[in-house]
Amino acid sequence: MIYISERKFLSLVRQAYRQVPPSMKGALRNLDIVVEEWPSPDDMESVGEGQTLLGLYTGVPLIDREGPEPPLPDCITIFRQPIMQSCASEEEAEKEIQITLLHEIGHYLGMTEEDLHRLGYG
Repeated sequence: MIYISERKFLSLVRQAYRQVPPSMKGALRNLDIVVEEWPSPDDMESVGEGQTLLGLYTGVPLIDREGPEPPLPDCITIFRQPIMQSCASEEEAEKEIQITLLHEIGHYLGMTEEDLHRLGYG
């Protein structure tokens, strides 16, 4: 477990966003990326018991949308405390943030867990 200040953690999330491949970034519209300390009990329902939730996509994947864009943005949440608890160094956390962000962007784009694991974002 490591400690990363809120400010530094936000900086690492911004850095990870800047490194998103242009082909993926070009498809992102009406999407918020936020940092929360912990997932809520409702958030944890999306994973199995005893699992860790590092990030979460909430919304309608692009491939499932019909009609105009929804009025409220979709949201990717990156969870600070679980990432700090699962990493032994800031470098490891930086990599985990990047993988988590790409994983959740993949869900936004409509990728399945299998797709994401195959791409190394599992």
